[in-house]
Amino acid sequence: MTNFIKKNELKNDWYIIDGTNAVIGRLATIIAKIIRGKHKTTFTPHMDHGDFVVVKNIENIKFTGKKFKNKKYYRHTGHPGGIKEINPENLHKKKPGEALKLAVKRMLPGGPLAKKQLTKLKMYSGNEHPHSAQNFTVIELAKLNNKNLLRN
Repeated sequence: MTNFIKKNELKNDWYIIDGTNAVIGRLATIIAKIIRGKHKTTFTPHMDHGDFVVVKNIENIKFTGKKFKNKKYYRHTGHPGGIKEINPENLHKKKPGEALKLAVKRMLPGGPLAKKQLTKLKMYSGNEHPHSAQNFTVIELAKLNNKNLLRN
């Protein structure tokens, strides 16, 4: 018989990741797994018991190859003929970190639970963030896999 965790037994941890030279897709997979709670033995698909992730230095996140200039993100305004496109370079100038947020969002299942889980992702430019009171577990991307960081 499967034992499901109860709401009052949930305990959320905090993780911190330095985004300097991190490859965006690889970083997004790690974040999606943590905020979904799949790294825990008590994972339950219909409950939100993932952990919080703080990503600092999001202005230094990298794309591999020529994706920074050539990849396109599409959105629709809701009006006829209202499809808009933007490449990561321009998106990064407007909103740094939005490309990472989109990547993580698309790795989560659709629906209200995914929206709630996405709020556990906190992104900041630079080293400063307002969550310094939390007891962080540091995730070092280079130690997980040497392909996680781009070396120029």
